[in-house]
Amino acid sequence: MSENLALFQAVGIIRGDVKLASERGKPSTLSIQGKDYALLYIPTLQGFKALEALTKQVDTTGNNQRLIVYPKLTHFPGRDKQHEIAFQLVGFDRGLQSEGVTADLADFEFKLCGLWQFIPVCPTPCISVFKNFTDDRLEFVKQSEVYKRVKFMKGSHIPLIWKDALVKPFRFNPKIEKEQQGKPVFVAIKAKFLPNKNVFGFDSLLSLPVEEAPKFFKASKKMKAEALQESKNFKKAKATEKVESDFKSVPKPKKQPSVESAKESKPMPKPKTKN
Repeated sequence: MSENLALFQAVGIIRGDVKLASERGKPSTLSIQGKDYALLYIPTLQGFKALEALTKQVDTTGNNQRLIVYPKLTHFPGRDKQHEIAFQLVGFDRGLQSEGVTADLADFEFKLCGLWQFIPVCPTPCISVFKNFTDDRLEFVKQSEVYKRVKFMKGSHIPLIWKDALVKPFRFNPKIEKEQQGKPVFVAIKAKFLPNKNVFGFDSLLSLPVEEAPKFFKASKKMKAEALQESKNFKKAKATEKVESDFKSVPKPKKQPSVESAKESKPMPKPKTKN
C-alpha cells in the first residue's frame, strides 16, 4: 500500500443544489435527488473561509455545485433506527484542477480507508474511519479535558454495501474470549454514495486489505465512561446555576404601606366650648 493510502480517510465528491442558511447558526443544506442533507463546515478559520468562498461561488454561478466533502455519520441506539448522513464542506470544484480529489473522483465517488467491521448500532457493515496518529495531536489529547479527548477521538462509521467482499467484516462475538476474537482488517476502496439507500456502495479496490492498520486514536471504554460522567456533572452544575440565577432574578414583593400611614392625617377636632 502506498504511503498516501496507508492513512485513515473519507473524502469524496458530491453534486447537488446548495441552500445556504439565511441566518447564522442554522445549517445549510444540500439537495440530492429531492432529499436534503445537512451541509456543515469545519469549525476552524479555514473551514469558515471555505464556506464564505462557496457563498460567493453560489452567488456567481448558481446553486448547483460540485463539492469536496467529508461524510459525517450519526448512528442512534437500537438497530432499528436509521442513521443520518450529513456532509462537511472541504472545498468546491472550479474546474481548474487537473489532479487531486476533484480530478480523481467522479460525482458521488468517495475514497474510504478504514477498518472493515460491524458496529452494534448498525445492521450494515461499516468502514470505521478514525483520527490518524501524529505527535501534535497526541499533545492536544494529553492537554485536553476527558470529554474533549473522547469527542476528538470519535470515529466515523460509514455503512457500506460490499457484495463478494475479499474479506468478511469483523463482528465482535461476546461468547468468545478476547484472544480468539481476531480483529478488523484495514481496507482502502473507492465507493459510491447511494442516496436512494442512504448508504455507500463498493466500487473498486485502491489496494489490497491489510491486517495492520495505520496508527490511530481511539478512546477506551474507561475514558468514555469518565467523559460521560464529566458531561453529567457539567450539566448538573449548569442546571444548578440556572436555578440559582432564576431565583435571584425573581423580583422581591414591594413592602406595602400600613393602613395608618396610607391615610392622610386629619387635624384633631377643636373641643366645643359651652356658652
